[in-house]
Amino acid sequence: MSKIQPLADRVLVKPAAAEEKTVGGIIIPDSAKEKPLRGEVLAVGEGTKDEKMVLKAGDQVLYGKYAGTELELDGEKFLIMRQSDVLAKIC
Repeated sequence: MSKIQPLADRVLVKPAAAEEKTVGGIIIPDSAKEKPLRGEVLAVGEGTKDEKMVLKAGDQVLYGKYAGTELELDGEKFLIMRQSDVLAKIC
């Protein structure tokens, strides 16, 4: 993601795709889909003097339901959030 470079302690996350079907095969309309709470880190800032960056591009992460700011670029949706808004890194 070369068009967006987060600053300070922020990270750029591409949310995982929302579930398309339930177990029974019922198709869920877009308006009823839950926001995914996991995604992939695409870019990270350089950190601050008080907070070292522990995340890096390619990390799979979990974040809070209302974390970050949504933005859209070239038809794709992304989140930009502080590293402290990330709840966990998936290993």
